Amino acid sequence: MIHTTQTTTRRLVCCLLLLCTPSYYAYVNNNYGSRSTKATQTQNSISSIAASPNDDNVSNVSVSAAASRIANTRFHRALTIRGGAGVNYVSPDAPIGYTKCPVSKLTNFMASFWGAGGVCYVLMKSVKRVAPIALEPLKAGTLTPFQVTLYAVTCAYFAYAEGYKGFQKKFSPMVVARSMTLKPFQSTPFHHYLLAPFYSMGLFHATKRRKIVSWGMTLGIGAIVALVKRLPYPWRNIIDGGVVVGLTWGAISIMLNYIKAVFITGVAPEGVDPALP
Repeated sequence: MIHTTQTTTRRLVCCLLLLCTPSYYAYVNNNYGSRSTKATQTQNSISSIAASPNDDNVSNVSVSAAASRIANTRFHRALTIRGGAGVNYVSPDAPIGYTKCPVSKLTNFMASFWGAGGVCYVLMKSVKRVAPIALEPLKAGTLTPFQVTLYAVTCAYFAYAEGYKGFQKKFSPMVVARSMTLKPFQSTPFHHYLLAPFYSMGLFHATKRRKIVSWGMTLGIGAIVALVKRLPYPWRNIIDGGVVVGLTWGAISIMLNYIKAVFITGVAPEGVDPALP
């Protein structure tokens, strides 16, 4: 047993020495090139071409850029072969939220789930509080035909205006896109993923326009709820029925957008601006 362990240890040491010899690094530099050297050569080529522009130089720029990309790709491939930084290298052109590291994928998923799921929780908590009031006249059967018609029209209006136009087409994709920009232990400040639901709603660390819209919507809904509470029976119940439909539609649309982004496409919703500052 001891002999086997010693033999295995010697083999590992020999492999490490082989990888650390100057000949290996010379091989990497000769075959794959240094990123800084290639970048310098490309910059010098572009500078000299800019001094005397012509049609031939335009093609030279394309050739130089292509050569630089090939050199960088080969360099990262060499690092990947020997277990270096190239293992988890992600292209700058990769979609938002894309990563190769399994640990990063897990932490990113947890943060994005807390962000999008937290918003759904806030919406469904409101639905749970308002739903019994909305269903009260339906259970009692005290509505007149006119009031029943008005109840149905109110629910349909809230479903379209708040649920479809407000949540499904605008707010829900933005919430999912912002939640997928959370990257714990990488580039995201601690308080961003601690307050991920509010971050995902655009209440902070967003563009000025996004913050105005998000805060205006939040305060506006609060004001409407306060006013609706003062209405007599059954008018309050009718409006609460529409609110329940709109908020439920919004929570479902956020969940569906999130499931699609995480488990189907693997990236944030396409064409959606996360409104980062």
